[in-house]
Amino acid sequence: MDFEKDNIELFDIEGQPNVKRDCFGRQYIMDFEAPEIKALEGEQNYPMHSEKTIGAYFRDMVSVDPDHEFVIYPDRGLRWTYRDFDQRTDDLARGLLAIGFEPGDHLGVWARNIPDWLTFMYATAKIGVVLVTVNPVYKGHEVGYVLEQSDMKALCIIDRYRDVDYLDIVHELVPEMLTSPRGHFHSERFPHLKHIIYMGPEKHRGCYSVPELILLGQHVPEERLYEVEKDFCNTDTVMMQYTSGTTGSPKGVMLTHRNILNDGFYIGEGMKYSAFDRVTLPVPFFHCFGCVLGVMACLTHRTTMIIVEDFDAGLVLQAIHKERATSVYGVPTMYINELNHPDFDRFDLTSLRTGIMAGSSCPPVLMREVVEKMYMKDITICYGLTETSPVFTQTSADDDIPHKCETVGKKHPPVLVRVVDPNDGHVCKPYEYGELCCKGYNVMKGYYKMPEATAEAIDKDGYLHSGDVGYVDDEGYYRVTGRIKDMIIRGGENIYPLEIEDFLLTMPGVLDAQVVGIPDEKYGEIVGAFVRTRPGYEDMTEADVREFAIPRIARYKVPKRVWFIDEFPMTPSMKIQKFKLREMAAENVKNGL
Repeated sequence: MDFEKDNIELFDIEGQPNVKRDCFGRQYIMDFEAPEIKALEGEQNYPMHSEKTIGAYFRDMVSVDPDHEFVIYPDRGLRWTYRDFDQRTDDLARGLLAIGFEPGDHLGVWARNIPDWLTFMYATAKIGVVLVTVNPVYKGHEVGYVLEQSDMKALCIIDRYRDVDYLDIVHELVPEMLTSPRGHFHSERFPHLKHIIYMGPEKHRGCYSVPELILLGQHVPEERLYEVEKDFCNTDTVMMQYTSGTTGSPKGVMLTHRNILNDGFYIGEGMKYSAFDRVTLPVPFFHCFGCVLGVMACLTHRTTMIIVEDFDAGLVLQAIHKERATSVYGVPTMYINELNHPDFDRFDLTSLRTGIMAGSSCPPVLMREVVEKMYMKDITICYGLTETSPVFTQTSADDDIPHKCETVGKKHPPVLVRVVDPNDGHVCKPYEYGELCCKGYNVMKGYYKMPEATAEAIDKDGYLHSGDVGYVDDEGYYRVTGRIKDMIIRGGENIYPLEIEDFLLTMPGVLDAQVVGIPDEKYGEIVGAFVRTRPGYEDMTEADVREFAIPRIARYKVPKRVWFIDEFPMTPSMKIQKFKLREMAAENVKNGL
C-alpha cells in the first residue's frame, strides 16, 4: 500500500510505537526493517476498516454530524438523531452499571424490533456487556435452554408477540421473581440470572422498567462509561446469537466488536452507502440480517435507519414512500409479497436505489421485477452464515442481473475463501463443486461453552466450514447450489434442489417453488416439489408441472410428486424451513396424497 500516493495520513497510537492508525481508525503494524507496511493480522495485507469498539466508533459518527437522523419509526412517529440516540444509550448503559453489570456479563433481549431493542444493543456494547439475541417466537422450552446455556445475567422482555406471552413464560421459568425483592431473587435453575427488565414504561412485579434503569443511571457519573471501556477491547465478544439448531441443540455463536463492525462496513461498501442513504429495515434484529447487514452497515456509513417492527408488505411500501427510502432489505419471499400487494401501484418507490436480498436464491424473474418495478438497479445479494458475522461474499451494485441471480458475488476484500471437497479435503479448482469455507477477521470467536463443536466448525487451518455446496468461476464469482444435507441422491445421481427450483420458476404461472428429497425404496430418494401459483393459475396440476419439465430437463431431475401450497413454512427471519417441507412430503406420500 502506498500511503503517500493514496493521500492517507497516519497517526501515532499512544503506547504502541510500532503501530499507526489512519483517519478511519484502521491500524497498521510498521515494519521498520522493511519498506512496506503490513496490515494488522495480515489478512492478505488488506487493512481492516476499524479496530475500534462499537461504542467508540459510534461516538466518532456522532461527532461528525450529531443532528443527522439515525433511527426512524414511522408508525410511532419516533425520530432519533445521532445525538439523541447517543444520549439515550449512554443513559441506559449507566443504568445497567447501576444494577451491577460489568464487562463480560451477558444480557438477553427477547422482543420484536421495538426501539429499545436498538438502545440495549448499543448500551451493552458501550460497557462491554454481551448482548444475547433471543428469537421473538421462542416459547418456554426454548427460552429456558438459552437462559441456561448462555449464563444470562438479565433478560429483557416485552409483554407479548403473536401467540407468545412473555410475562407468563418468564413467571413460569423464574417463579422466584414474584416473591423476592427486585434484583435479589435466586433461581435454582438459572443461577446466573439476577434481573428481569421490562422494555417499556409499565411496571411489573419483579421487573425493572427502562425508565427506572435510566433514573438509576443518573447516580452513575458519566466518566464511569469511559473508565469501563479500559476493561474490554474490540476482540472481545459483543453479541451471541443462537443457531437454529437443525442438528442437535442450538449453539451460541460468539461475535466480537471487530467481527460485526467491519462486516457491516464491507456490506455497506457493496451498496455504495453514504450519509445520504435512508435504509428501510423490515428484517428481525435478533438475526444477523437485521443487526449486522442492517444496523452495522448503517452505522459505518452514517446512514438513516427506517424501522418496520414486524414484516408487513403494506407497511414496508408505506415506509419507503413516506420516508423516501433509498434502500430496503428482505428475503425473496418478502419482495414477492411487496410486488404482489394489491396497493403496490399506489406507492411512490422511485427514491429506491439499492438494498439486499438474502436468505435464499433470487429467481431471475423476481430480480427483474425488483429492478424494474422497485427501481433497485443497485440491489445486491449477500451470502454467509451467523458464524461468519455473517457475510463473506456479496454481489456489487454494478453487477448485472445474471450475476445477481446466478451467483452470490465475490468475496469481501479481507477474507480468504476456498472451496473444499467434503470427501477428501482437497481444494477445488474453478467450476468444481465442493464446500464453501472462509477464513479471516469475520470468523466467529467460537460456540459458547462448546469447544468440540467449535473445533468441528473451524478446521486446523482456521477455515470455517459453511455446510453449503457450491463452486467459484474463473472470475471469482461464487455460486451456492444448496446445503450438503439438502442434496438429493437419486439412484446415485446428485441433484441440487436450487437448480430445479430455478427451472420451475420459468414455468408460466409459478410464483415460487421449493424442491426436497422424498424417501423411496427403489431409488433411495426421489424429487418432490412444493409450488405457489400466481393469481389465475389456481387450477395448475401435478401433471401440468411434469409435462412442462419432461422435455426441458433431465428425466431424473423431473419432480415425481408436486404439491401446491399457499405459504411455505418460515422461520422468524423469513427463511424457508425445508426440513418441514421434507416432513410434509413424506407424510403426504405415506397418506397417499
